[in-house]
Amino acid sequence: MEETKPSLVAMFGYVMLGLARIDARRNGLAGRVVLVTGGSSGIGGAAATAFGWLLSGRMLKPLRDITGTARRLSVANLHERIALEGPRDELTELADTFDGMLGRLDGAFASQRRFVANASHELRTPLAIMRAQVDVALGDPEVTRGELLAASRVVRDAVDRCERLLDGLLVLARSDRGLDAAEPVDLAESAARALDLVSAAAAERGIELRSTLGTAPVRGDPALLDRLVANLVENAVAYNGPPGWVEVVTANGGPTASVRVVNSGPPVPPDRVPVIFEPFQRLSRERTGSGRGAGLGLSIVRSVARAHGGDVCAHARAEGGLAVEVELPVPA
Repeated sequence: MEETKPSLVAMFGYVMLGLARIDARRNGLAGRVVLVTGGSSGIGGAAATAFGWLLSGRMLKPLRDITGTARRLSVANLHERIALEGPRDELTELADTFDGMLGRLDGAFASQRRFVANASHELRTPLAIMRAQVDVALGDPEVTRGELLAASRVVRDAVDRCERLLDGLLVLARSDRGLDAAEPVDLAESAARALDLVSAAAAERGIELRSTLGTAPVRGDPALLDRLVANLVENAVAYNGPPGWVEVVTANGGPTASVRVVNSGPPVPPDRVPVIFEPFQRLSRERTGSGRGAGLGLSIVRSVARAHGGDVCAHARAEGGLAVEVELPVPA
């Protein structure tokens, strides 16, 4: 029995020593696993960060292009475009929308520059006539009363031309601004007034006036709508010749009311029809100086029609002359 006790103690010690060694090996293995796992995670995180940075940079490049173009824009370089290439997604749609907006702005600024240049030219001509007449009268110490009266009539005609031009520009600016208020207006009544205004001039030139004036109720600015119809009728008389005729028809077509003015006259080249709605443009190739107006009549018609939610169209008649029709919405 005495020899057995030391043996049991020794065996117990060996077992504890073995367990200790196993535990040490396990802890070492776990440490190496943690080290390897940590290193792999760090490398993976760095790679993911780099990949995300590259991907975000590629995705944000179109936005930087759009922002850069917007910052560079001015009146002088509205012709620039983003022209973003790539698959159709939200960014390419945004870039295309931005390019479309730039195109419209470029066209609007170009139109405004032409308008200002033409208006300056139109005003310069009568002012030059007035200055010439005054200079001649002042430079001749022996000028007679008859010569002064003749020069005065020329100056008065030039002043009238300036007034017509300025009145037209004011109406055009007013209609482009939109409507401040709207009230019931019957286009038939506007047409009747316009026909009364031109009746004397038409009779003097041998032009027959015809009309079929049905009720055509709309809502809008009475002064602007009267000007719209009067411009149509006055143009039809001015660009006509004896023997000739002008026909005015107003009607209610359900959702729209219309006024249609048709006139005889010289043949109109079809390619010139769209031009007549531009300011300071006429049916003939001349731009100014015809003596028949400033070339604002039909541009005012189009502007007033669009301010009232309608539009105007025209076509050349095969027999000669022009047919112009304005349609405006009927109030509910």
